[in-house]
Amino acid sequence: MQSNGAGQEQESSELSCLNSAQNGESSSAGGSHSNGLLSNTDNSNGVGTSNGSSAGPCSGTSSSEVGSLKKKKRLSQAEEDVIRLIGQHLHGLGLNQTVDLLMQESGCRLEHPSASKFRNHVMEGEWDKAENDLNELRALMHSPNAIVVSLPSPPSQRMKFLLLQQKYLEYLEDGKVLEALQVLRGELTPLKYNTDRIHILSGYLMCSHADDLRAKAEWEGKGTASRSRLLDKLQTYLPPSVMLPPRRLHTLLRQAVELQRDRCLYHNTKLDNSLDSVSLLLDHVCSRKQFPCYTQQILTEHCNEVWFCKFSNDGTKLATGSKDTTVIIWQVDPESHQLKLLRTLEGHAYGVSYLAWSPDDTYLIACGPDDCSELWLWNVQTGELRTKMSQSHEDSLTSVAWNPDGKRFVAGGQRGQFYQCDLDGNLLDSWEGVRVQCLWCLSDGRTVLASDTHQRIRGYNFEDLTDRNIVQEDHPIMSFTVSKNGRLALLNVATQGVHLWDLQDRVLVRKYQGVTQGFYTIHSCFGGHNEDFIASGSEDHKVYIWHRRGELPIAELTGHTRTVNCVSWNPAIPGLMASASDDGTVRIWGPAPFLDSQETDGLTEQPPPPYTHTPCPE
Repeated sequence: MQSNGAGQEQESSELSCLNSAQNGESSSAGGSHSNGLLSNTDNSNGVGTSNGSSAGPCSGTSSSEVGSLKKKKRLSQAEEDVIRLIGQHLHGLGLNQTVDLLMQESGCRLEHPSASKFRNHVMEGEWDKAENDLNELRALMHSPNAIVVSLPSPPSQRMKFLLLQQKYLEYLEDGKVLEALQVLRGELTPLKYNTDRIHILSGYLMCSHADDLRAKAEWEGKGTASRSRLLDKLQTYLPPSVMLPPRRLHTLLRQAVELQRDRCLYHNTKLDNSLDSVSLLLDHVCSRKQFPCYTQQILTEHCNEVWFCKFSNDGTKLATGSKDTTVIIWQVDPESHQLKLLRTLEGHAYGVSYLAWSPDDTYLIACGPDDCSELWLWNVQTGELRTKMSQSHEDSLTSVAWNPDGKRFVAGGQRGQFYQCDLDGNLLDSWEGVRVQCLWCLSDGRTVLASDTHQRIRGYNFEDLTDRNIVQEDHPIMSFTVSKNGRLALLNVATQGVHLWDLQDRVLVRKYQGVTQGFYTIHSCFGGHNEDFIASGSEDHKVYIWHRRGELPIAELTGHTRTVNCVSWNPAIPGLMASASDDGTVRIWGPAPFLDSQETDGLTEQPPPPYTHTPCPE
């Protein structure tokens, strides 16, 4: 770098003033370095020799030509913002001399001198000086960029309250009870602000020791951590031209990474908020070959149509039910993700059309088709039949759901049976006249959701015997499942396909396209990390997968030769999925068997299909 010579002093001074004026302050010469945040701003834009010698691209250029070049280098607001962001990041790394050089050469200032002084006094616990700094900052708080414009109380009052609160807590931790009491009575209370909080603070006077105080106040204690957190709160009352939000560049980069992941159709791994886990040099993209779109195994042990499949809650087992009257339990290898037959449960005379694992995966309940009046409760660990339940030969028990306590379950069918039973099959409660198509117990342990023959889902409370309408469709609801958080329901609707409902707001969120759904019972599922994906079988022999926020399928899986009745996504292994079909097979889907490094990085991926990205309740 070089000095531009005495002939450029006026040009440089004007540039520095212009850039400083954009922040609302005047240029100052020879400013001192304060906590690494104030940089020296003199009348030369160059740093280095000042003896008139020149080097670099401007070597041999006349002073008037160099001045012309300088005029072209006037920084836009966006450019100045970027420089300040970089400066703040470098300061956080301790590269203070580099920050000084950057600010000096660009003519920018990292933050207002009053803000730097305020920051130092807060971090050093000099509360009286920090309060005096507020008077200097008060005039800077009325920028339209400050978020407090619409707040009822003055920003300076809120900031002073936060300062005094920290001062009060630190006095208490140091055992200076009289000083703390003086702050409470003589400084906090006269503010007449947030009196409820003042009452809570007064209660901390009764804390017997520092650990008790920190626990009750949910406070880190005196020191850098709590003061840094305080500064983060205080900064929200100042416009960014005065003081940048903490770690602003890091925040913007993290938001960019999260947005790219959010828009990635095939992202199916656990989110890591750390920037150290990603490369900032490339856009994030996941390859379809990393997604469970490829047949890894075909299970052919059933000798007739396979009507249902379901992974256990811990993901270590898969249960499949068939028209051949058997249930097969498969063991999932945790390393290879290959499945092997563990045991076969026999004797279901009508076939097995529905299965439900107990919350702890100890038991499995099997139901039959419409004309089946029995259900079987198996001990999966031992292979023994614990209960064979039948209330009446006229019953139809086609669906079942476990209570979260694992000690009760509900069962029902389309002939009007709706029972709550214990593990021995004893009838605890019943609800008359409800023709049940599908059941689900919510996590509150009281509410049972049931789809019925009136094309609706209602919530039933067996404790106070109340019920209410939640979902109303225009066509029969063949099956439904509920997300882990209990917020969303996924419905397979006759002749319509797959619908997503918000159970809390009771609104239809989305209709997924592509699937062929007539009047066969097809079971869909949520899956992937954070249940971001939806999968369903179809009467056109395919498995369809959608991103939860997009109506068009991101994958159509072929291989089955007849209707795909059920799809189950492994809850512990996001890249593992099973599908059951009338062709008598169960297909296990996973990532492509061989991935080279480029494919793993997503560099060879073809453009994804059209995708509609719209908000969806979490």
